Amino acid sequence: MAAMKSLVLCGVLGVSLSSCAVGPDFQTPDAPAVSRFTPERTASPGNGQRFQQGAEVHVRWWTAFRSSPLNDLIEEALAHNPTLEAADAAIRVAQYNADAAKGAFLPQLGLGSSSTYTLSSGDSTTTTVTQTAYSFFTKQVQISYAPDIWGANRRNVESLEAQREVQTYQKQAADLTLAANVAKAAIEEASLRAQITATRRVVDLEQERLTLLERQLAYGAISGTDILSQQAALAQARQTLPALETRLAGQRNLLTALAGRYPSEEIDERFDLSRLSLPRDLPVSLPSRVVARRPDIKAAEANVHSASAQIGVAVAARLPNVVLTANGGSGAFKLAQLFTPGTGFYTLAGNVAQPLFDGMTLLNKQRAAEAGLDQAEAQYRSTVVNAFQNVADSLRALQGDARAVASARVAEAASRRYLDKIRSQQKFGGVSQLAVVDAQRSYLNSSISRVQAEAQRLVDTVALFTALGGGVGES
Repeated sequence: MAAMKSLVLCGVLGVSLSSCAVGPDFQTPDAPAVSRFTPERTASPGNGQRFQQGAEVHVRWWTAFRSSPLNDLIEEALAHNPTLEAADAAIRVAQYNADAAKGAFLPQLGLGSSSTYTLSSGDSTTTTVTQTAYSFFTKQVQISYAPDIWGANRRNVESLEAQREVQTYQKQAADLTLAANVAKAAIEEASLRAQITATRRVVDLEQERLTLLERQLAYGAISGTDILSQQAALAQARQTLPALETRLAGQRNLLTALAGRYPSEEIDERFDLSRLSLPRDLPVSLPSRVVARRPDIKAAEANVHSASAQIGVAVAARLPNVVLTANGGSGAFKLAQLFTPGTGFYTLAGNVAQPLFDGMTLLNKQRAAEAGLDQAEAQYRSTVVNAFQNVADSLRALQGDARAVASARVAEAASRRYLDKIRSQQKFGGVSQLAVVDAQRSYLNSSISRVQAEAQRLVDTVALFTALGGGVGES
């Protein structure tokens, strides 16, 4: 009963004393006072795409490419990638640490038990030595409580919970990065397949041309030099295939790994440029919305919160601290007599400690915490600046991509018409075989350039979605 009274007393005293929390109260940083990402209003890129100013990014932004295989693979990667599993575990670690710190808000209760056996000598002035043996048994409840007078523990819990938010936002950033990596790898696979197809098409054309020249040689219409020139052109075209096929195999391994599988468990999904639709309407969120949704910015903000709370912890360590203790139990010389009337005891104690001189250790720790807040705030501003740069870069890139794709398509069409004309003229001896080889090489290069330009436009579209904060991890 005495122990219970002590517990109640500790709780009452703690509530009455814990009335403030020293240190700064965290305030969410204001969004930058800018209304756009570029000096002027960003014009739509055209050529099949347009910017929607102020629009929000869809949570599942990758569906804008209208590819079921891409949707399935990203969902599988988000569900099974071990990197994300590690990020989930990091969130739980941070949460348990914060929960553990909350235990200091309550009195600490323990049980103590001791049994002693003593053999003592009697009066040493006599010639007869008498020894007395006795036992003593003690059972007690021990209670201690440190009232959070200055809010040190509250600030510590606040800091730890902010670290849990950091881990949560880092998990969202990992989700977003993984989805973007899968999309970019799928686009690269589609690009490589298209480049291989274009190269094989040119190889077939050159093989067809070589067969025709061999027939002409048999009739004495051309010289052997023309044959050697065409054979060299065919060999050069074929030489580009192994490197492209090796890169394609590497992309397949990458996509398999991103899905959380081993290379021997290759994914079933295959990607072709013709099955990846170019998103037409591209959202351009307001700068304030980017600050509110990009996970790296939110993680930096949570770091500022954690650093702010640590100042309170450091300040409280320099102030007087109180520890209340209470013990209650029973002691007897015989075990059977424990808890009988007259064997009980209890003690109540209070201890106040005030640091006086510590070689400026606590002061310097406070200064370190304040410097840590300055560092976290600077890192937050740097993260925001980098995020806005990412968006601006993506907007500019998409404008350039639209022009590059248009030019590449014109160049490919022109080189194909030129090749057809040269081949037609060569049949009648109007041009040399060298001109035909040059036309074939030009067509191959322009075809690959067009494929690469279209793929880069898709990649930069992914970059815009992710620069704006994506939608992964949001409810």
